[in-house]
Amino acid sequence: MKAKPFNTTFAENRKARHDYTVLETIECGVVLTGTEVKSVRSGGVSLSGAYAAVLGGELWLLGCDIAAYKFGNRFNHEPKSKRKLLVHAKEVAQLKLKSEAKGLTLVPLKLYLKNGRIKLALGVCRGKQMHDKRESLKQKALRRDIERA
Repeated sequence: MKAKPFNTTFAENRKARHDYTVLETIECGVVLTGTEVKSVRSGGVSLSGAYAAVLGGELWLLGCDIAAYKFGNRFNHEPKSKRKLLVHAKEVAQLKLKSEAKGLTLVPLKLYLKNGRIKLALGVCRGKQMHDKRESLKQKALRRDIERA
């Protein structure tokens, strides 16, 4: 297994930018076990369908699928378990207020390596309606046409 280069992206939630308008992003640390880290580094992670929530005064990542490490033994991790996110207590309180606001949700955008630590970019997002999605696609096509010309 080859080691990933410094500051590498392991997983990106591309569908999130299509389905949501990202209002703000926060960088969080992730509490992982040894086999989870090895599985993430080998590319066995998926952020699709994942979200974050404040439960009991702590921030948790739910629905993130980290595949079981193929060389792990009986102490291998649970693939769909909830994982604690590391942020300051003030940020947890702010995120709780924002997530309770109408129409806002906490969506993981990217899982990456930064200075030897696995970090998660978490977005405070508002869901897009179908007409908003069409408008975004039109804007994207216009920008592409302008760059070509």
